[in-house]
Amino acid sequence: MKKEYKTEEEFLKDYDPKEFEQLSMTSDILLISVSDQEQTNYRKTSKKMMSILLVKRDDYPYKDKWCLPGGFLNPKIETLEECAKRVLKKETNLSNIYLEQLYTYDAIDRDPRTRVVSTTYIALIDKNKLTEMINPNASWFDIVLLEEKNNIVDITLDNGKDTIHLSIKKELREKTTDRYRFIAIKNENLAFDHAIVILAGIERIRNKINYTDIVFNMMPDYFTLGELQQVYEVILNKKLLDPAFRRIIANKVVKTKKMKTGEGHRPSALFKYKGK
Repeated sequence: MKKEYKTEEEFLKDYDPKEFEQLSMTSDILLISVSDQEQTNYRKTSKKMMSILLVKRDDYPYKDKWCLPGGFLNPKIETLEECAKRVLKKETNLSNIYLEQLYTYDAIDRDPRTRVVSTTYIALIDKNKLTEMINPNASWFDIVLLEEKNNIVDITLDNGKDTIHLSIKKELREKTTDRYRFIAIKNENLAFDHAIVILAGIERIRNKINYTDIVFNMMPDYFTLGELQQVYEVILNKKLLDPAFRRIIANKVVKTKKMKTGEGHRPSALFKYKGK
């Protein structure tokens, strides 16, 4: 017979958390930068590259494979966002970075150890502004290929030593909201389900770039309009017409009295984000 309680305090005194199924929770972080590619010829305009920070695992499961920075939540002392910030600091030595919650991933078999539910976050940064060194087991991977054909997205990541090839299938889940389910059909050297997290994060940024100011989290304090346009084009993976781009950013930036000189080109006016 079910026991009746008169007060919540009385109920909690008898409550046994072991009566419920236990699971673990993690926070995983997709850290993205759009920054200048290293350029040896100063007369050439620096090319922008989208990069993702990955961490090489030093233990099983997935030993020696790459993954997103992440770690287990301490449920007694921190929220999921606090967990994400702690993990980011521990594994990459980075802090005070813009974070936005992406999705929660709860596939039953996503972690071979136990049932693990992951809440993922996007973190955006201009990696050229970093003043702290990232940890030795962390590395920036440039996205050297990002192509979609017949709802199959091919992604190639490269850090100069290791190359990771991913193919992800997109299945339309809801026609009314244009939401897709992502299925990894090729995954080389990337742990867990992080291949689909990477694609989901890229698509989230693409969807938000035209109606929010999210892109300026990846920009230096001062920039030319040409540099800003390059960042938009790298994220959207397409060339933008100059007049259309100027309309997009017209109310987002303000011209300064500063000028960019050098690089073998005539001086260019520098702008800054209007929201600062």
